Amino acid sequence: MRIAIIGAGVAGCVMARSLSRLAGLEVICLERVAQGDHSEAGTGLNVGPNAVKALKLVDPTLAAAITQASFTWASWRISLTDGTELFNLPLADVADSGGWRIRWSELYRVLREAAGPSVRYGCDVTDIGRDGSDRSKLTVAWTQEGKANRIDGIDLLIAADGRYSRVRRVISGEPKVSYTGVAVSRLLVSDTSNGLIDDYEQWFNGPNRLLAFRVPPHHIYIACAFPIPPEAEIPSRLKIPDALRAAYTPHTSPPSSQARWLIDNVCAHVADTHWARMQEHDVLYRAADCNVLYLGDAAHGMVPALGQGATQAIEDAAAAAALIKRRHQEGKCHVEDWLAEIEGLRKDRMRFVMQFSLEATDTMLEGADPVTGSRRKNEAPFRQRLKSLYNDVGLPLQP
Repeated sequence: MRIAIIGAGVAGCVMARSLSRLAGLEVICLERVAQGDHSEAGTGLNVGPNAVKALKLVDPTLAAAITQASFTWASWRISLTDGTELFNLPLADVADSGGWRIRWSELYRVLREAAGPSVRYGCDVTDIGRDGSDRSKLTVAWTQEGKANRIDGIDLLIAADGRYSRVRRVISGEPKVSYTGVAVSRLLVSDTSNGLIDDYEQWFNGPNRLLAFRVPPHHIYIACAFPIPPEAEIPSRLKIPDALRAAYTPHTSPPSSQARWLIDNVCAHVADTHWARMQEHDVLYRAADCNVLYLGDAAHGMVPALGQGATQAIEDAAAAAALIKRRHQEGKCHVEDWLAEIEGLRKDRMRFVMQFSLEATDTMLEGADPVTGSRRKNEAPFRQRLKSLYNDVGLPLQP
């Protein structure tokens, strides 16, 4: 059986590592960047306890390698930028384990090393289509080091090529995108905070939110967010130091020492900041008429309010890899059945995660009251949903 994976990101590497170990499967993963080039992933991320749980169940060796390269995400705290605390939750109260805080580049390094020789780097995909002899199968062409390559008769094509997935656009059409009306940024800076910034925290000034946490070896990840009209581009005038300082500085009191450090660094590193509009697109795990599996952001671009982007890519891959391994060992090698089962495992779970994440943007929207919204997170209904988010990973190997 021939399996091709497009994209050696989070989901792609987990799938490549797992499937390449199964006898009788020919697995190739095509990655655009050169080997060792993780420069485009120069920020940080928090990976939720649910991904840690899922990967430990499916691939404990890989989970241990990521743990070694990360700090533990153990708590979630929300304050105003004047230092008033609104919410402080030890994740142990709602999860079976902590999460990970890690640099994107480090996560990619660990995952790509673990995926091994099944990944080919520096590949520019030039064509994706249906095989002429069997419309359920696929064909992929690419160039690598100036040479043209092609694989026909692909029994399963796994699209793990991100939010703007070329595979999904070509095979299933352009996904419908919805904007939430929030501008977001990401930035990684050296840790000069002298201990002010450590575990996952958020700070609000009205609906304008700062988010930060420390990642190995000695860096702080910072994210800004503020409301904009849903269909509007982010105005350039709001991305300059004076505007950013005004957005996060409290009006009636001085900023806390944490907020002051963050504001100063945000303003000092405007040129290094990446901006985007918070958005999501509809869920799709498989193509309608051929054997294509969508995973991670290719399957469900989602808002980052609960830090579930990379988390759900790991969950996706863990579930898909576990199911394929089990069915392969049972001698059940009908790809169409695999795809139907994976979709059944993941679709409702993802709809819950996406809806929960979307609702969690409530404190960042125009006119929002972050005090009431943040304190509501102390109540039982929100905590119960967090427990479902962090614990109910729904793997096929669970009893």
